[in-house]
Amino acid sequence: MVKIAPSILSIDFTEFAKQIQVLNDTKAEWLHFDVMDGHFVNNLTFGPKILTDVKKMSRLFCDVHIMVSNPEVVHQWFQEADGITFHFEAVENEATAISLIQEIQNRNQKAGISIKPDTDVKLLDGILPYVDLVLIMSVEPGHGGQKFLPSALDKITYLKERKQKHQFSYAIQVDGGINAETAGQAKAAGAEILVAGSYVFSGDIESNIESLL
Repeated sequence: MVKIAPSILSIDFTEFAKQIQVLNDTKAEWLHFDVMDGHFVNNLTFGPKILTDVKKMSRLFCDVHIMVSNPEVVHQWFQEADGITFHFEAVENEATAISLIQEIQNRNQKAGISIKPDTDVKLLDGILPYVDLVLIMSVEPGHGGQKFLPSALDKITYLKERKQKHQFSYAIQVDGGINAETAGQAKAAGAEILVAGSYVFSGDIESNIESLL
């Protein structure tokens, strides 16, 4: 069954502890942390302390997505994470990406690679045997509330086909513009983990998560 990963980016920070507890009681299995540096993307979010605080309140899988220019440094700040995903566009080349993946995995964390909407998914072919997760951005990373880009569906399908053909073990995750309608499209294409922020936290959190499933 598909996993739902509510994005902390969209949480109501005036109700932070309360909403984390609500998430704990839903069918969501992951929590997604969007870490942005104001340089790689045009937004600035949070550092490792928020992860530390959430870990005190939740046993859900903590999935950290670092949208930063220096992932080789920043990933070391999030050693409490269960998984860390960095951007292919932020590293020098394929060999650098594989080395970073292995460094993360050596700490017993899941390692993921992500690409922006304009990046060709085939550039990841040499990385797919090594990685635990591939995150397809279905919006331009940086801000919540954007509309889903249908071009993401072809990338998801490609990853599904490569996974099946070569018996790879990575999970396929999609992030951006996920709602009840686009969740169905993403799942049909092969997505296994749905990141949703604005949709989950607008209204009844439990009902919104149920609708994604």
